[in-house]
Amino acid sequence: MINTIREILIVLSALTMIFGQVLPVSANFGGKAGNNSDTVDGQIPGEEETFDRLPHLLRDVKMLLTDALIADVHGDTLEVIYTLDRINDLLTEADQLGEMTEDDRDEFDRFENAYVEIYVHRFNTLDKTDAALTAEKLRKDVTGFIEPLVVEMGATQFTVIDDRDGHIPLVRNEKVDQFIEFFRTKGRRQFEIWLERYDYYGPAIKNIIAQNGLPDDLIYLAMIESGFNPRAYSRANAAGMWQFIYSTGKMYGLQRSWYIDERRDPVKATHAACAYIKDLYEEFDSWYLALAAYNVGSGRMHRAIRLHQTNDFWQLHSLPRETRNYIPYFLAASIIASDPQEYGFFKKEGSSQEYRYDEVTINQSADLSVLARSAKISLKTLKKYNPELRQSATPTKKYTLKLPTGRKDTFLSNFKSLPDNEKFAPQYIVHRVRFGESLTLISRKYRVSIHDLAAVNKIKNRHKIRVGQKLTIPVPGTNLSSKPKPSEIPGSLKVLYTVKKYDTLGQIAQTHGTRASRIRKWNGLRYGDYIYPGQKLIIWVKQS
Repeated sequence: MINTIREILIVLSALTMIFGQVLPVSANFGGKAGNNSDTVDGQIPGEEETFDRLPHLLRDVKMLLTDALIADVHGDTLEVIYTLDRINDLLTEADQLGEMTEDDRDEFDRFENAYVEIYVHRFNTLDKTDAALTAEKLRKDVTGFIEPLVVEMGATQFTVIDDRDGHIPLVRNEKVDQFIEFFRTKGRRQFEIWLERYDYYGPAIKNIIAQNGLPDDLIYLAMIESGFNPRAYSRANAAGMWQFIYSTGKMYGLQRSWYIDERRDPVKATHAACAYIKDLYEEFDSWYLALAAYNVGSGRMHRAIRLHQTNDFWQLHSLPRETRNYIPYFLAASIIASDPQEYGFFKKEGSSQEYRYDEVTINQSADLSVLARSAKISLKTLKKYNPELRQSATPTKKYTLKLPTGRKDTFLSNFKSLPDNEKFAPQYIVHRVRFGESLTLISRKYRVSIHDLAAVNKIKNRHKIRVGQKLTIPVPGTNLSSKPKPSEIPGSLKVLYTVKKYDTLGQIAQTHGTRASRIRKWNGLRYGDYIYPGQKLIIWVKQS
């Protein structure tokens, strides 16, 4: 116990050094972030227009990070994963909050840089090769690791590996060889993970690429962007396997709401990526320039072309270093993945599973745990097949749910047999704003996260709420089948704990020498449910 406390103190000390004072967290951080009862100190009702959501969001993600680190010390992996996912969700909202002030931008960048380092290096319960931020970090780290080469100003020298019609030309030069060697050595374990995911997602992605009439080599772009991780997040607020930022994703038909983020849908995001890459190829008439523009943007590419008076990617020395290395990185990954055994990578036994699924239509908002039980699969598996879902329930409108192949008939039989009050639960209510009410007061009244309230109603930091305005209030549905059954735990004492102001689930678990996930289980708290001051929690404490 002493060692655990010491580890917690080290964690909090590290956070204090990085962020300054570690602020207390409001009680409902046990689930959804944000509903601080003192969200804006001294705020006067009706002055919501002065409330800037970004500093509030930053404060909340720092608090969530503290909870994640506490859960990690206790080996509570599921709680760590949920909390980090919640942090990533909040960070991706930042690009929808309007222009940042210079101070806000500095603080946001400082947090993201620190967060990435902590994410990759401090969490002991996570498989670091499978972390959502690893692919982007590896690409940037290897850019700094590999020494810059002296580039000839004349014609580019390279060896052609594959230049078939209908394919992206595969060539090797000294820079490409450096990246190949990196993947075979320091980046080997990461690349093995990518190859495993390639076997899983590859057939489905290649099929979509073929439907769009594009070279199947484009699949390796998803490999270097995210390592085929649908839930990947980057410091540029990009999300999903193809790393779309919000504005570009929206342009190509990817929706983002409180319930879903289609940038994380492998199927829809791949269709959107194909459309985007088609446009870039038509714009530049060169695969290397199109792929480099995917990384740096078409405007920056056109400026480099005008400056150097050439369409030869290898001669565009004014591009950022990461973009100059982007094509060699892509080529190295493509060359190895095209013939893994040639470079010492071998397929693991029993890894022949592919991403195949059946679809069912859900007409109302339904609890994910109920859907999983109806299909006789785990909740984790259901989320793996539907990574675009952001909440613990499906959207209120019609939604197409993916199930593992062969589970559809079982699901339909079990789900149809349930009474409606177990299948569906109301996920929102409507509130009409009264005189003197603020967003903070309303979020406190309904015990929901202020971030969720703002996101559902598309309220940005510069906007104010109006008297008479109708607000949709997200309310987590309750399901009778998810209620815990009271049971005794041998050798433990039952404690009824009253949640206090500034409590978090992680801090309560730490105080009582248990895990946050156990408290959730004992009290029927799903991931997505919150705790609030005055709430009674059952906690089982080991008898000394």
